[in-house]
Amino acid sequence: MTIKSSQNLVEEALKSIETLKSKEVKTLYDNEEITLIDVRDIRELWKEGTIENSKHIPRGMLEFWLDPESSYFKANKIKDTKKMVLFCALGWRSALATKSLVEMGFKNVAHVDGGFDALKKSGLKVVTKEKK
Repeated sequence: MTIKSSQNLVEEALKSIETLKSKEVKTLYDNEEITLIDVRDIRELWKEGTIENSKHIPRGMLEFWLDPESSYFKANKIKDTKKMVLFCALGWRSALATKSLVEMGFKNVAHVDGGFDALKKSGLKVVTKEKK
């Protein structure tokens, strides 16, 4: 059996989604034009922090939390209509997540090239995520 590699899936996703450079994201963020969505696992946020004012939607729950017909739907996660910009650690999970949202019908969505690491380097403020 031959399977498609995760790298191939990411490469295919990148062809069909909008990818933003971290400097572009910083400008949009500073102008309050976007909503940043961190799709990393909660343990990553506890360990490394997250971007200030970003929303956390774990990759495994993304489609369910944003689907109005799902029993897991969380309307408060996307109350505003600002462009949603997804990020993960390096940009692979967020590419797949963004592709999934596009396939669901979301129009105003993109992901960050280089992920959390690139956002930190662009000067966005990192805040700690406390365990509840």
